[in-house]
Amino acid sequence: MKYILVIGDGMADNPLPELDGKTPLEAAVKPVIDALAQAGTLGSVRTVPELLPPGSDTAILSIFGCDPNRYFTGRSPLEAAGCGVSLEPGCASFRCNMICVEDGDGPFDEKRILSHNAGSIDGETSMAIIRELCEEPEFHAAMEKAGMTISPTPSFRHIAQQKGGDIRGLVATPPHDILGQQVGDYAFSGNDNAATLWSLMELANRKLEHLPCNEARRAQGKKPANGIWFWAEGTAVALPNFVERYGHGGSVISAVPLVHGIGALTGLKPVTVEGATGEVDTNYAGKLQAAKDALAGGDEFLCLHLEAPDESTHNGSLPDKLLAIHQLDSLIVAPLLQWLQEQKMDYRLLLLSDHKTLMSTRTHDGDPVPFLLYDSTAPRSDGLSYTEANGEKGPFVEHGTDLMALLFGKKTL
Repeated sequence: MKYILVIGDGMADNPLPELDGKTPLEAAVKPVIDALAQAGTLGSVRTVPELLPPGSDTAILSIFGCDPNRYFTGRSPLEAAGCGVSLEPGCASFRCNMICVEDGDGPFDEKRILSHNAGSIDGETSMAIIRELCEEPEFHAAMEKAGMTISPTPSFRHIAQQKGGDIRGLVATPPHDILGQQVGDYAFSGNDNAATLWSLMELANRKLEHLPCNEARRAQGKKPANGIWFWAEGTAVALPNFVERYGHGGSVISAVPLVHGIGALTGLKPVTVEGATGEVDTNYAGKLQAAKDALAGGDEFLCLHLEAPDESTHNGSLPDKLLAIHQLDSLIVAPLLQWLQEQKMDYRLLLLSDHKTLMSTRTHDGDPVPFLLYDSTAPRSDGLSYTEANGEKGPFVEHGTDLMALLFGKKTL
């Protein structure tokens, strides 16, 4: 028996007037996912505990059986693990986004944030820009004074560490939550270190604004990477071992360091696919092949994570969100199930959105999300298609930490 977890990041949503009151899940073309829901168990689950911030960090910790109330110390330590960055004792870690703010030499505080990922900047360019910034003499000196180092990663997501960095009480709003807003309205607060972090971001904007690489991006009609943003502060964390808890090991396939990090910290194998971008242009064929290779190679458990629905929503593109859901169905789920059938492999499959990401706000939401659980050895024929409303008609799982036990048959609904 193979056990497969498929996460369509942020694909759950609320009804939209642009879709005549339907949600993207209701409007998207996804016949294979709907057939699985109709032949399996469809329900809803609270993946983000109440009073915790909604996001893939808290939600995917829950899905992997790790209670965020106990194990969530911040997003960046999980991402650091996924990037192979070892956190030094006594250091605080941060996600360091490449962002785009309004052009000009005016005050940083008065600029609006236009993109949380610098216009979906490619990894090679992003790493070149952050390295050039860190080598710039004035910025390098400011980082040294602050005890800060930045480890580049091949995306807009870099990892920062601050020796002796105080994050107690720090309020640092995620950049994807304030798109279109004036950044000064969200100046960091809560402790003395907030001003240090903000001053580094102000200085970075001045140094990046007229960087030749950014001038070239503007000339090409692309958004410049003219800012950085520290957030997702945290400290090192140890997670419970997946194999010891559930009796099965395997691999995690994702374009996102966070998901790889959670997998690695629980003892699973992170799999990186060349050309996996986390967007609708990701290497679907490569991800599918990696999934086949893992299962054929003896893995009993496989997590296949698709980031594109979430990024499409943050980018404000409803067409891309609909496309991402369709691609998950047609380019991943359909051919994977066909291959499993050809290989005569029995399987149990859990498919869900880790959290809602709302087109109306372009941010995350912590409401329950629909899940489907399908067993190839015991199909049904009286179910409903995979949508938010239909999920609410089925069993409700209060704690997302119960999902893995349900997938492995250690609990029943």
